[in-house]
Amino acid sequence: MLKRIFDLFFAIILIIIFLPILILFSILIWKQDWSNPFYVAQRVGRKNRLFKMIKFRSMVVNADKSGVDSTSSNDTRITPLGALIRKYKIDELPNFINILFGQMSFVGPRPLLVEYLPLYSDKQFRRHKVKPGITGWAQVNGRNSLSWAQKFNLDCFYVKNISFFLDLKIIFLTIFKVISKDGINSKNHVTVKPFTGNNP
Repeated sequence: MLKRIFDLFFAIILIIIFLPILILFSILIWKQDWSNPFYVAQRVGRKNRLFKMIKFRSMVVNADKSGVDSTSSNDTRITPLGALIRKYKIDELPNFINILFGQMSFVGPRPLLVEYLPLYSDKQFRRHKVKPGITGWAQVNGRNSLSWAQKFNLDCFYVKNISFFLDLKIIFLTIFKVISKDGINSKNHVTVKPFTGNNP
């Protein structure tokens, strides 16, 4: 209950504070190609419930159908403005709306694709015992430089050790990571390689 009150209170406060930035980037992204500035995609939430996650669009329109290798170190689907908003996590500001609706939290495992569900081990499914978050224990301990196995282990650690003080620690570490731009991208590619399961 304390976590939900914290999420709701600060989501409202931050939406008010960041409203000019939300409006500004909505216009800038829309003017790139006169298309929807938001990226809305189905993700898996607490107890495997599906929800629509909202982010600022950082790629070209219909990027998923472009055929470009998403593991490339030069992902041409990402626009120049998209690279900027990713760098400073501005693309995730619309997630505050998901927090208002109770679909996400400020802190928790990052929400992943629906198609990954059949690929999880029993242990990895534990990450869905809590609400997904804008940031999480994996994000402040390596983020995109981690392997999928390492990310899932950190997610499970968070679920097992969840507390108000751990959430505060993750929030402060996230602020530091964003300012220092540490762990934004992996060594060989801009976007994260798809999870293909636990088989070698």
